Amino acid sequence: MKVVTTAEMRAIDAATSARFGIPSLRLMENAGIAVAQFALQRFPQAEKITVVCGKGNNGGDGFVAARKLNEAGRHVQVLLLSRPEDVNGDAAEMLRRLPHRLLHIVTSAADLQGDPVRLALRAPLIVDAILGSGFNPPVEGLYAAVITAINSAHGSVLAVDVPSGADSDATRPQTGLLARADAVITFTASRQAHVLTSLTSGPVLVAAIGSPAEAIVSELSQSVITPSQVAKLFTPRLADANKGSYGHVFVVGGAFGKAGAPAMTGMAALRSGAGLATVACPTGIVGTVSGFMPELMTQPMRETGEGTLASQQAGFDLTLGAADVLAIGPGLSRQAESAALVRALVHSSNERIVLDADGLNAFEGRLEELQAGGRALVLTPHPGEMARLAGLSVAEVQANRLQVARAFAVRHQVTLVLKGHRTLVAFPDGEVYVNTTGNPGMATGGTGDMLTGMVAGIWAQHVREPEQPREAVLAAVFLHGLAGDIARQHVGEHSLVATDILAALPEAIGKVRTLAALPWQPVCNHLSLC
Repeated sequence: MKVVTTAEMRAIDAATSARFGIPSLRLMENAGIAVAQFALQRFPQAEKITVVCGKGNNGGDGFVAARKLNEAGRHVQVLLLSRPEDVNGDAAEMLRRLPHRLLHIVTSAADLQGDPVRLALRAPLIVDAILGSGFNPPVEGLYAAVITAINSAHGSVLAVDVPSGADSDATRPQTGLLARADAVITFTASRQAHVLTSLTSGPVLVAAIGSPAEAIVSELSQSVITPSQVAKLFTPRLADANKGSYGHVFVVGGAFGKAGAPAMTGMAALRSGAGLATVACPTGIVGTVSGFMPELMTQPMRETGEGTLASQQAGFDLTLGAADVLAIGPGLSRQAESAALVRALVHSSNERIVLDADGLNAFEGRLEELQAGGRALVLTPHPGEMARLAGLSVAEVQANRLQVARAFAVRHQVTLVLKGHRTLVAFPDGEVYVNTTGNPGMATGGTGDMLTGMVAGIWAQHVREPEQPREAVLAAVFLHGLAGDIARQHVGEHSLVATDILAALPEAIGKVRTLAALPWQPVCNHLSLC
């Protein structure tokens, strides 16, 4: 799903009507229907609903939603924040179609003290259709007074397009007055604020209202990972399939005291659906690794006196011939010989490689050796590792996450997964995807190892497909966050540990199929939306 600017959204709407012959009135009708349908699905107990409408197109969407909610049997009131004669264009036509008995006119802050308006704002559900994505903050006057009143109300709030007062092109948390929202529904494509800022305590959904794909044009080269992208990689398996049908992941990593990291990576690869997983690790920790999960195979490796992987591994190249994907780095340590082994493997291997943790640190100050050179190479750094690779401070990375990720992926022709809040996936062609699943409970040791295994495991199942590793990486990142969200529901943020993600992964795969079947696509991490 593409991310567009406000100006691009206006151009999309105009092109939909001018080039593709879909009347703007039909788009508004479809938008209002989508709002009403979602309100009924999300807030089924709300028998009384107040729709607060501005005089622009956002208000027009609200008029349609109010009409449809009334037809569905809800007790609906509409607060119009202007004189009816000041409503123009398509919104005026939708106002004309609204049953007159539903309408209350509010033209001054003093009107907010009247009993009809005060009672209306006590409704269990308020639909905010005051200001849409075309608004430039700050909000003032009557609208500011109404937003303040909504923020003090006790009912739930469903925002149409964006919460009123928000800048839809914002890429960072917004200040100033804006309406609170328990859910947001927007149309056709998401804006940057939907994806990169926190506009709501609940879901953000995007409803298709009639614009064809050809009309949805954006120069941002940004998209959002959606459940439908992920679900298509998890279709039913063939009846005559066997373990060789779904790929073999080799995990290279581990050191004395760090056996858990490569084991978790291998476990995540298997739980993601890979047919086989082998952990190649120092001989001294083989027993510990194999004890984590009986399905894991191990490959003993020559070790240094410190219990880390030695740089020379006789015959290992032959062993790697069985691998479909290599996952290099979890638990490896930054010991010099281990780093030398990583560089040798990356240089000499023609395999598909996921490089993480100390596998990435092995290339600090050696970026010229990291060029993908036509190979499929996926890097999964957290901000600290990204800073070391790019020669920046962590603060500089975090302040310019999207630009740093895109520039690095393009320059080095790699697929880059920059982990963190709103994990980014940047591809060699400059396209960047934003992931909106995940939560702060995942800020705990081992969750990155899980992601590495999931990327490798999903990729191994689809190595013969030409679009890989793109779709596999996107699926892994989305499912990783979604499993974390499920785990949070079960154990809470403070108690969540990495293996909780592994336990939640089967449920996440099932849920993504449910989400993909919805008439709107979620752009957030709130599981209650379905």
